[in-house]
Amino acid sequence: MQRRSRGIHQGLLLLFFQIMQVGITNVPPVTLACIALNIWLFLNPLKSSYRLCLSVESCYEKKDWQRLLLSPFHHADDWHLYFNMVSMLWKGLTLERRLGSIWFAYIIAVFSLLTGVVYLALEYTVAELLDQPAFKIYCAIGFSGVLFALKVLNNSYNPGGHTNVMGMYIPNKYACWVELVMIHLFSPNTSFAGHLAGIIVGLMYTVGPLQRIMQACAGIFSFSTHYPRQQYYFSDTGYSGYQEDLFNRQPYQEVPRSYDAYTAGLTEEEQLERALRNSLRDRGSYSLMEEDCSTLKKTEKARKEKVLGELILTVGPHPMDSVFLQKMK
Repeated sequence: MQRRSRGIHQGLLLLFFQIMQVGITNVPPVTLACIALNIWLFLNPLKSSYRLCLSVESCYEKKDWQRLLLSPFHHADDWHLYFNMVSMLWKGLTLERRLGSIWFAYIIAVFSLLTGVVYLALEYTVAELLDQPAFKIYCAIGFSGVLFALKVLNNSYNPGGHTNVMGMYIPNKYACWVELVMIHLFSPNTSFAGHLAGIIVGLMYTVGPLQRIMQACAGIFSFSTHYPRQQYYFSDTGYSGYQEDLFNRQPYQEVPRSYDAYTAGLTEEEQLERALRNSLRDRGSYSLMEEDCSTLKKTEKARKEKVLGELILTVGPHPMDSVFLQKMK
């Protein structure tokens, strides 16, 4: 294990600032552990970047397969680490809460391995088709391939939304492709094939068979382990928790509502009267409420009698006035 130079890493400082802004206790555990692992391996890399990066020559031809496991969690410099881990922070806040920590950790592990495999397949295919051996020695390192796969997954849960890509609002289903091209145009040294591999893995999960394969494997190796059933419950501050059966999701069904649970079968007038009584009773003013209600009734009765008397004086008495007056009383 090597130690990185002790110079000031501005990207690392900014990353810590971003985490503190969110609140370390608000970051889900797997997301936090993944970020911590990447930071630790950045400060204490297992090998030099040249001996960790992923290429067809190093992995396939020289059989150095450990690079498939190590390369996603190492970064070339502090700014590389900063941009990847900030992206991981925001994706983790959304996806881990939605999927649950166990399944999210499973996804991270599978995506980390598969993006490397797909990257090697892409580079090898291009090298053979174009007869360009240079593609076999192109070396990639970092977590960005996994992040592109997570972006595809996250966007699949919000198909009608839009993503801000460099000031342009792009529909979610196209956002990954636009971002892939834009990043390569503005940063030509980034691994286009590595990012494309991430998108392909994300599509394998969202529209391909990967999710079903992962579920089947989890069922085989879990034995008698039962994952907690998870489902959202909502509070004033947003999603307070999540529980869902990972392998037995049912379509949403509207549950018939009984409004008697809210109204207790009372009419609107009875509900209002009960509310007034409860409010005043809580303040120790129940007797005052009864007196006020009695006073209001007397005032209303006097007003009606006054209006009726003025009407009689104006148009003269009528035989039915006494009957009407009785009804008004």
